[in-house]
Amino acid sequence: MTVQLLLVQALNGLQFGVLLFLVAAGLTLVFGVMDFINLAHGVQYMLGAYLGASLAAATGSFWAGLLLSLPAALACGLALEWLVFRHLYDRDHLSQVLATFGVILFLNEAVKLIWGNAPLQVPTPDLLQGGITLMPGLQYPVYRMAILFAGLATAALLWLLVERTRAGALVRAGASNRPMLAALGVDTGRLFMLVFGFGAMLAGFAGVMAGPILSVEPGMGDTVLILAFVVIVIGGIGSVRGAFLAALLVGLIETLGRSLMPDLMKLFMAASPARQTGAALGSMLVYIAMALILAVRPRGLFPARAG
Repeated sequence: MTVQLLLVQALNGLQFGVLLFLVAAGLTLVFGVMDFINLAHGVQYMLGAYLGASLAAATGSFWAGLLLSLPAALACGLALEWLVFRHLYDRDHLSQVLATFGVILFLNEAVKLIWGNAPLQVPTPDLLQGGITLMPGLQYPVYRMAILFAGLATAALLWLLVERTRAGALVRAGASNRPMLAALGVDTGRLFMLVFGFGAMLAGFAGVMAGPILSVEPGMGDTVLILAFVVIVIGGIGSVRGAFLAALLVGLIETLGRSLMPDLMKLFMAASPARQTGAALGSMLVYIAMALILAVRPRGLFPARAG
């Protein structure tokens, strides 16, 4: 493991972390404000990727596809909320899990029916092709750097929205004490709908941005959903700041762990078993880290303020 490769993997981890944050931010707000377990949040990431790929191909421009896919992802999220999810808010968590798992199966099959089983490839926009020289002999793709900066800018805007606006105050109040918010006369139904739609749009934005570096295929949101749940558990349910920091941490652990563990295992065993053992341990590191953090901070690193 050279310094150059370590730097590249660290940047890849941060870039993956900001994509996780875009998915986890909406998920933590929905879970924190509405106490609603939405296993179908990952398919909204997948739908965003498919909508972005299709609209970019139809318009001939990645940027037009990106701009058009955001309201389309928002519309899909609001439609799901109106058709399915709002009927589950007062049900127990088991009912929510079963119903949203059914939505996953339905939408995965719908995607296969509309777009087919073959992965879609999204070309990198011309403006963001090439690489940035980080040090002599080392270049990093411009597009991956753009994802990193776009994610950081979105995180800053989301923090301002949640922490410095009246709408954000209502969201934080809902995460802390939902019955009191309703007792004060706030239309929690409309608030829930807006939070859900906004979360779906963030997940869709992450899917569109991931299109040029990942294959757009059915079921692509499943792995992201698992890691997004890890992020909100580590960061603290309902906390945007916690989701951001935990997403960066998970992205770094996931990327560096898979890269470093096989090399580290070679210090203790032969090359072939070291690769197998290192790959297994690398995939486990995120969950080990979650267990250790929860042992010390059961509510996560930055739980939503109560009271």
